[in-house]
Amino acid sequence: MRIDEYMALDATALAALVAEKQVSAVDLLTLARSRADAVQAPLNAIHWRLDEMAAAQVKAKLSGPFAGVPFLVKDIGQDIAGAPAASGSAALKNHIAKADAEYVLRARKAGLVMFGKTATPEFALKGVTEPEAFGPTRNPVNVAHTPGGSSGGAAAVVGAGVVPMAGASDGGGSIRIPAAYCGLFGLRPSRGRVPCGPMIASVWEGASSEHVITRSVRDSAAMLDVLAGPLAGDPFIIPPPAKAFAELAAQKPKKLRIGFCTRSPLGTEVDAEIVAATRKVAAQLQALGHSVEEAEPAVDGLALAKSYFTMYMGQTAADVSRCKAMGAKDSEFELDSRALAALGDAIGAAEYILQIREWNTFGRALAAYFERFDLYLTPTTAVTAPKIGALATPAWQRAVLKPLLNLGLGKLLLKSGQVDEMLINNLKHTPFTQLSNLTGTPSMSCPLATAASGLPIGMQFV
Repeated sequence: MRIDEYMALDATALAALVAEKQVSAVDLLTLARSRADAVQAPLNAIHWRLDEMAAAQVKAKLSGPFAGVPFLVKDIGQDIAGAPAASGSAALKNHIAKADAEYVLRARKAGLVMFGKTATPEFALKGVTEPEAFGPTRNPVNVAHTPGGSSGGAAAVVGAGVVPMAGASDGGGSIRIPAAYCGLFGLRPSRGRVPCGPMIASVWEGASSEHVITRSVRDSAAMLDVLAGPLAGDPFIIPPPAKAFAELAAQKPKKLRIGFCTRSPLGTEVDAEIVAATRKVAAQLQALGHSVEEAEPAVDGLALAKSYFTMYMGQTAADVSRCKAMGAKDSEFELDSRALAALGDAIGAAEYILQIREWNTFGRALAAYFERFDLYLTPTTAVTAPKIGALATPAWQRAVLKPLLNLGLGKLLLKSGQVDEMLINNLKHTPFTQLSNLTGTPSMSCPLATAASGLPIGMQFV
């Protein structure tokens, strides 16, 4: 098989060729590794290579729906026993996972051959993948731009043809944002659909879901069949589908009631090209026979953002505290992570819990919306992929943060008025994705448009 033939096929097609003995798992791994070598310098998408592990795996008898297909997992949460588990941070650069995550066990049982771990920002905290410990990851569509985050490495390797799909997770848009920026398909499953154990019960109060970024819808559906289903002790257990996801995905949909909105829930700007693209998709859906209406759920976008950001700060404080207990020093964390951790420490338990309780308000409002509609359509992001470094914390803000953090003045920082500005700046480019995370609902980004610049535009269906 030639490299161009390999890059043109999805995981389902490659697995079929292996099953028919038209190509071997060794051949596919060789092609994937060759492609990874070719694009690593420009993209910097793989943090760790696990070639020896993969070579041993392909020598064994492989079985499962994706037997012999090369695969990469995300360098956070998707632990492989004996492999580095750095979470994009210098604080964990020497940390080695002691056990396989359930995600990895199920991927291996499906026959996927894992040969590396993809890039993520420190602790998966950002919508760009530019960790100081590893350097920025770049977009295969245009290397001057970000592939998004936090599953930026996953999107980059799939977009560049290294693998047909890659492990990803989504706590605030981290599957859907990179899929949108790189012209790929990204499904964030329902809360509780894919277990994240056994080392942790839930990630980010259940706001985060694990799955894959793919080039084809059928790969995403078939991989969900592999990953879905509760693990003993899981805090969230939801009913299984009526049929296999792969079978359901192949069915023609009934007439759907679709509501759509192009307005940012934060009241911030949405690029005019993206607004126009969303309206064009809405018109196409109507032409296909669906009922389409401009309408949005009665959710206070700023309140949702505050609730999300409170969880985000508290979780960062917990992650930093855990790393320090393992021996990490303050200097090993990025300034932004230290600031978020200081804010999280300063919030107080009562305020944290009150903000988590607000998630119920958002869930009830979305449920009321779904009494009228089957799907909610928005742009996935408010902008196309920003340039590398464009979203870095401004120098003046870093100059203010450093002395406050060095003096341990997290409470003063919380009262300084900078937090609201940080919240808006952090989410204004990606204001549409957090709704699904806090309500536990499934959503997907579909590559349905392209900007004049050549950069992809994603459409989100909740």
